[in-house]
Amino acid sequence: MTTQTGTDQTGTAVPRSEATASWRPTARRQLDEMVARLNDGATAFTRLALSDRITLARSMQSGYLRIAQQSVRAACAAKGIRAGTAAEGEEWATGPWCIVRQLRLVAESLAAIASAGNTPIGPVGRTADGRLTARVFPANRVDGVLFSGITVDVHFQAGVSADAMTASRARFYKDRPRAARTVLVLGAGNLAAIPAMDVITKLFNEGKVCALKMNPVNAYLGPFIEDAFAEAIRRGFLAVGYGGVEEGAYLAQHAGIDEIHLTGSDRTYDEIVWGPSGPDREARKARNEPLLTKPVTAELGNVSPVLIVPGPYSDRQLAFQAESIAGAVAYNASFNCNSPKMLVTPKGWSGRAALLTAIERGLAAAPVRQAYYPGAGDRYRQLTIGRPQSRQIGTAGPGQLPWTLLSGLDATDPRELAFSTEPFCSILSETEVGSDDPVEFLDRAVDFANKRLWGTLSADLVIHPKALKDPRIADALERAVSRLRYGAITVNSWTGFLFAYGTPPWGAYPGSTPANIQSGTGWVHNTAMLEDVEKAVLRHPLTIMPKPVTFPTHRTAHTLLRRLTSLEMQSSWAQVPGVVAAAMRG
Repeated sequence: MTTQTGTDQTGTAVPRSEATASWRPTARRQLDEMVARLNDGATAFTRLALSDRITLARSMQSGYLRIAQQSVRAACAAKGIRAGTAAEGEEWATGPWCIVRQLRLVAESLAAIASAGNTPIGPVGRTADGRLTARVFPANRVDGVLFSGITVDVHFQAGVSADAMTASRARFYKDRPRAARTVLVLGAGNLAAIPAMDVITKLFNEGKVCALKMNPVNAYLGPFIEDAFAEAIRRGFLAVGYGGVEEGAYLAQHAGIDEIHLTGSDRTYDEIVWGPSGPDREARKARNEPLLTKPVTAELGNVSPVLIVPGPYSDRQLAFQAESIAGAVAYNASFNCNSPKMLVTPKGWSGRAALLTAIERGLAAAPVRQAYYPGAGDRYRQLTIGRPQSRQIGTAGPGQLPWTLLSGLDATDPRELAFSTEPFCSILSETEVGSDDPVEFLDRAVDFANKRLWGTLSADLVIHPKALKDPRIADALERAVSRLRYGAITVNSWTGFLFAYGTPPWGAYPGSTPANIQSGTGWVHNTAMLEDVEKAVLRHPLTIMPKPVTFPTHRTAHTLLRRLTSLEMQSSWAQVPGVVAAAMRG
């Protein structure tokens, strides 16, 4: 058995739970056999009838629902979450709910291809700068009831017409001949849903068989995936392996692997594609001679901004948005690639102090969490040392990190580490730009986010609906949404919901290069199977009832998410009353 350690806020090693320490690396001979089985299954998979694909997706869905409770308990044990409490809802939300939902949506898309020749989408429109959009959420009437007032539109790249979007949608199912491909999926260690959802995307959107290499941090989930997706494994469409850097590198270079998908950090990407850090790597980048020449798609994190547009917020409205931000920071102990990390507030705005106080109050309502992800203590210390203005919220015990607010950062400081380093720990920073004029602020804040913050994955905006009655401000908002170089954007919400809904594409803004990968390249989830995507944009009311499950004060999140997961099996109206009842008690 391999023993692992984490770190506390001083960087001291602390023992990790038994649940995370029980994996064993897969021997190279077994990895070779695994890839050989997948290569044999790849050709059969390309020829699989749509009806068989639907049956496979439904088998995987029922399989994951069967192991859902056990997998949630294992994740809670690994992350120090007390089972049976509202905090357990995190593991339902970021595990079974997302996975069971995605598989239902995939099965429905495949059925639509079989009956109508294409995947379903909602209304088509145009952005302020004339680009094509397509609505992908709500996906059905049940979504419309449970998530009232929330929409997601996909924005396409410049020049894409409605006819081209229709023709390119679900491309794998229209192209002939279909190439047999085997993809290595290097699973993320922070969320239960990511490895499974990446596999589902590659299998059903792209028609590729998958070698899934579990991340050591959550390798304890591997046996649950093997159990749930047993039919795909039996037929040679999926295989699950275990190990660390050496096993991942061996598989990436394996002759039987055609391409790689990675969810992790840009440092891992560079290690795989360009080799170890140092002068040789930089020379290879300068010559554009990567060590790995196979196609690589990736989702690699972000310093996620939240742009706070000034407006006539009431105390209640400001408190709602503050708890929304605090809840998103605290979710999964802040080990999310899209956790809010940089509040961008208007210089001279009278509401700034009240917002920061309300965010601190929201963080105080969230229990201090175990810093289960390796290196968290080192990153925390690197970003907080020598900052007298930092505010710690909550008392951290051994192996924990306190919620920490770094406010008043100088937006003009080219050396500010918080602008270029993803914390991936319990830190939220804040800086001021522009002025309290909403139009000037939006223009300056977008420039700051695009030019000064590392990453291209996700960004949130907060804006008062009354402000949008002014055509100048409404135009400025649409201009900001168009100009932000991020693949996931929300208005008055958190991009975590964009990740979870399944229908929106999830990934970084297109245009990065292997030598400057930023937040990655390619799209996952995307159950409408859209091509030529630029970004997905979620719009949400300023406040909503009942409160979102991500709020630290939500009391029934575990019950609600368990019921939502069950509902997603068929999106049954019969289960809606139970979901609504749990939501209202939150």
